[in-house]
Parts: sequence; C-alpha cells; structure tokens
Amino acid sequence: MTVIAESELAPSSIGREFIGEDHGGAGISLLLIDAPPGRGPRLHRHAYEEVFVVQEGEATFRLGEEERTVTAGHVVVVPAGRPHGFVNSGDRPLRQVAIHVSPRMVTEWLED
Repeated sequence: MTVIAESELAPSSIGREFIGEDHGGAGISLLLIDAPPGRGPRLHRHAYEEVFVVQEGEATFRLGEEERTVTAGHVVVVPAGRPHGFVNSGDRPLRQVAIHVSPRMVTEWLED
C-alpha cells in the first residue's frame, strides 16, 4: 500500500497531479482540481477517456460543440479523442477529480 499526502503531489495551474507511472505504475492518473471562478483548461484532447467527478461548485463543460453545466454530485465522461474543456462557471471554488485512464497524462492542446 502506498499513501501519498495531497501536498506531496506536483502542483498544476488549478490543482495537484497524481501521475500513475510515478507511483508504482498505477494504471491511471488524477488531477485534483481546485479552480477559482472563471478558471479551467482551454480546449484539448487525450487518446484515452477522462472522467470528472464534480465534488463542489459548478462547471460548464464543453465537448466539441456541446456545452453542459453541471454541479456537485455529477460525473462527466469524455470519450477518448474528443476535444473538451471546462470552466468554473460558479461564484465559488470548483473542486473536482479528473481521472485520466492512463498511467501518464498526455494532452494535445487545441487552443492557444
């Protein structure tokens, strides 16, 4: 069993990253998101599925041309290869877990 404090994970612009291959070869990677209002990643895609578990706040997700606003208690599944992004569309912090179905995060950015 490996136990890792969240504070030991590498910081990102909106959270902390758990990279599976850096931690015993786990088959997934995670981004623990704590995004202020108005923040989120621009349009991008991955060669694998990404699953978001919204824990607190409100996010507007974009998948291609589709937009959906979701709140705490929802799970969003993004199929492999599909352009997507999200923004904290609420007025308080957005806390969610982004599960990358890959031992490392590989992102193709589609917007500047």
